[in-house]
Order: sequence, then structure tokens, then C-alpha cells
Amino acid sequence: MPVPLSPAERDALVSRLRTAGCVFAEDEAALLAAEAPDAATLAALTERRVGGEPLEQVVGWAEFRGLRVAVAPGVFVPRARTGLLVAQALAALPHDGRRGTVVDLCCGSGAVGLAVVTAAPGTALWAVDVDPAAVACARGNLGDRGTALLGDLDAPLPADLAGRVDVVVANAPYVPTAEIARMPPEARDHEPRTALDGGTDGVELHRRVAAAAPRWLAPGGHLLIETSTRQADATAAACAAHGLHPRVVRDEDLDGTVVVATRP
Repeated sequence: MPVPLSPAERDALVSRLRTAGCVFAEDEAALLAAEAPDAATLAALTERRVGGEPLEQVVGWAEFRGLRVAVAPGVFVPRARTGLLVAQALAALPHDGRRGTVVDLCCGSGAVGLAVVTAAPGTALWAVDVDPAAVACARGNLGDRGTALLGDLDAPLPADLAGRVDVVVANAPYVPTAEIARMPPEARDHEPRTALDGGTDGVELHRRVAAAAPRWLAPGGHLLIETSTRQADATAAACAAHGLHPRVVRDEDLDGTVVVATRP
């Protein structure tokens, strides 16, 4: 049951959130009240939010492609634009009745993999992240619909997956190191640096993913990497350097950009 608020209490909460810089203060106030079982909990959640913690981490979940994805404190919050990565993964899965196999690198909360296996039940999913908190979160979100592993990129994947994966997806960090200081505080101060820092030009992790992917992809399989319009050419070039055939997909409505690279 949400905490019942009088109009005056609701207005005070909205005002406090707006003063703290929350653009959608009315919506956030309603969500905080809905998630709090009592006034003391609402006060504690409000303190966390006005202190700059992402709303999704405060309430413990994020909406992603119609799913309620658990997000623990310190775990990267899934963005709406990453829905393009999911859409491209679903399009790249086998459509001949065969069970598809997907590897989700830099999986964070597991949101991408969860969206894929929800839309395509029966897909074999392996998700990997270097952050223990993210892996714990992904395991909780995926349950028995996928396997979440702790490790650096593809290092913990089982060897027998080599050459059998239909789709490798990666929402690897692509913020250039020097630009992290200019990110909104809720991301910069409350999400792990390993989920934000893409190196000098923001493409360092993409190059590593592109180098690793051909080992795992089946012939005709696809590597999908979320990137930005500014970095898309460099991401595509990294894929081409390792024998993959890349193309750039853009969705203006989602403000999403994905490089789709196919193994010949």
C-alpha cells in the first residue's frame, strides 16, 4: 500500500524534489510514495533521491521495454535507448525454429538479456559483467532464464560456446574518460566507473569486444554494440578490423545507435 499523502504533504514532497533538481518531480513523488510502506521509509527514500542517487536505485527497479528490472545501489541503470540493442538482437536471432544462443557482455543489471529471453522464450543466454554487484543483480533478474557470470568480457564463458553463438550483444561503456566529469551527478557519482569509462576516445572497450567476438560467433552470427553517432564509425571500424561486416543502425525516437557486425 502506498503512503497516503495529504495534498499539502504531496505538494511539499514535489517542491523538495524540484528544488533538488528533479525535472519530473510530480511523477517521482508519486513513485516514491507508491514504493514506501510507511512515512519513515518515504522520508528515507526521499533523502536518498534529493542527495542525488538515481531514482531507479532508490526505488530498486527500472522500467525497460515494459519490464520491471531490479536495480541495486551502485549498479548501472538501463537506459531507454538501449531498447534498440534489444530490437536488433531479436531481429538477428534464428527464425527457422532453432533455439538461439545469445551472449550479453557488460550485462549490468541483465536488462538486455532479460528483454531478449522474455520476447524470445527458449533462447539460451549467457551474461557477463566485471562488477560483482551487477552480476548479483543480473542473476536475480534472470533467474533460471539465463546464466550470469563474473569476469572480464568473454573470459568466463564456457569453451564449448566457441563458434556456436548467434548473437553477441554489448552495451560496453563508451563515454570518453575526460567527459565523465561532465556527466550528470546521479550517473557520475552513483554508477560504477567500469560501466561509464570507455577510455580515451570512448571506443577502447568496443575494440576489445570486436576482437573477442569472432571466436564465439557462429558463421552468419552477429555482434551488436551500442555506441553513439559520434563514435559509430570508429566502432564499425573496430569490427571490420576483425573480419566482421558492420553497418550502423540508428533510431531517432530512442536516440539509440547500434553497430551490427556480421561474421561471414
